[in-house]
Amino acid sequence: MQLDPVEYAVLSQSLIAAAREMGAKLIRSAYSTILREARDGSAALLDANGGTVAQAELIPQQLGSVGKIFAACAALYPPQTVRPGEVLFINDPYSGGQHLQDVYVFHPIHVGTEVIGFAASVAHHLDLGGGNPGLNPAAVDVYSEGLIIPPIKIDLERDWHGGGFERLLRANVRVPHQTMGDFDAQMAANAIGVLRVQELVERYGADKVRAVMAALQDYSETRIRAAIAQVPDGVYVGEDCIDDDGIGEAPLPVRATVTVKGESIAVDFAGTAPQVRTNINSPFTSTLAATVSAIKASLTSPDIPFNDGTMRPISVTAPVGSLLNPRHPAPVRARMLGCTRAWNAVMKALAQAVPDRVIACGFDTTTSFCLSFLGPHGWSVYLEVYGGGFGATAASDGCDAVDNPLSNCSNTPVEAMDQDFSFFRVSDYALRPDSAGDGTHRGGAGYLRRIDILEDGTRIALYSDRFRRTPDGLFGGRPGTTGSCEVMRDGQRIVLRSKDQMELRKGDIVTLSLGGGGGYGEPSARSAAARARDIEDGLVSAPAGTT
Repeated sequence: MQLDPVEYAVLSQSLIAAAREMGAKLIRSAYSTILREARDGSAALLDANGGTVAQAELIPQQLGSVGKIFAACAALYPPQTVRPGEVLFINDPYSGGQHLQDVYVFHPIHVGTEVIGFAASVAHHLDLGGGNPGLNPAAVDVYSEGLIIPPIKIDLERDWHGGGFERLLRANVRVPHQTMGDFDAQMAANAIGVLRVQELVERYGADKVRAVMAALQDYSETRIRAAIAQVPDGVYVGEDCIDDDGIGEAPLPVRATVTVKGESIAVDFAGTAPQVRTNINSPFTSTLAATVSAIKASLTSPDIPFNDGTMRPISVTAPVGSLLNPRHPAPVRARMLGCTRAWNAVMKALAQAVPDRVIACGFDTTTSFCLSFLGPHGWSVYLEVYGGGFGATAASDGCDAVDNPLSNCSNTPVEAMDQDFSFFRVSDYALRPDSAGDGTHRGGAGYLRRIDILEDGTRIALYSDRFRRTPDGLFGGRPGTTGSCEVMRDGQRIVLRSKDQMELRKGDIVTLSLGGGGGYGEPSARSAAARARDIEDGLVSAPAGTT
């Protein structure tokens, strides 16, 4: 249908605003620190076919492939057969999901008897069972990582609110008051999305809302095709590495071949390491999301809505059985490590074509850090996603002490941790001196947290990377720094690997250090004033013999 430009502008921005409101509702309603404080969740609106129309600006990795994840549900439950009060769930990484802790919930948006779209939310759930509270670095398969939810349809009145499905979930998690509270936050966020779209339909009519949903996706496609067309045609190759698999010491390469032709881009990850026995494998939907995010971030402007139209000019392939497309039932809990190396590899490839648009390697590692304690009243589980320093760009220094570009989680305030957890205490939280890679523009600084353990029997589990290999700079920029995790016990230093776990004692001091990002351009071109500021801030060292 023919759309009036003014009405299109009003409706399209209303849909985007509704998705953002859903995201705000999700965070405000959450119970766990990982969702309430770190904001590890997202929300989106989909059309009736499952195409993403608009999304909250929260976690790119979770939403880049939400349409593909919904498609797995739609294959079993055609959208027009989903009745009011019915909801779709999925977390199975081998049925279209990403990893078990990210549970996707889809509510249909009805106009009369017709489904006009879906409200979608995803949250990283603190604990979904499995072999260890929060995360299980020793998982040998996906079954060891938690409760698997294949594409499933439930009736809220019958199966939630004390019903069978809710009781099943509650019985399989260690911290039910937080986990089930976060599920209810997803329900609340989706209810807002349903309401806002129904209000638009009441005011403008279903046909017009459907047409704007399609037009908004077409707009994003047009914009990203125009951006790709500005990139010189060619074949560009980039590669980065994961330190190791947590068992051996051999690096695991992630290789991207990026082919630009006209208005389209194809990315092939042939040459990437085979899948491994530990949990750093990445399901293909995760690989797809990471790749599309890297391309959009480097080639386009932020005002282009990130929806299914964005993905149409981009094709992604990865060999079956590789680190970025594993065979069932490989464990995948730490799939972000492979995804961020895919991001780095794509960026390095595009640096050859559009050097002024890319970012140097940052620490670019999701460090999932978990402390857990079984007390007289049950489990207490703290889990946080840490970042590091961003890489620098042609125009600016890298950001200090932030999560990686695919994850975008916030740092949990120490006050919130003190309020929720009594078995440990944060004693130090600071930027790391001399952690930024030098350059015309320096990389971002890393940071550390030092934690005092207050109870015997506390367990630590983590996965991370770049403990052995530094993030590369670009065009003469110096590399960033590595990370580390260590435990001080009775004057003895215990060094943990980047994928590790152990039992702690009262009095132990855990120090987690995150690395800085790589620099961009030759350090000699950095201005004296900028270097003086860095020295004053403690981010780089003063030359010998100066004060």
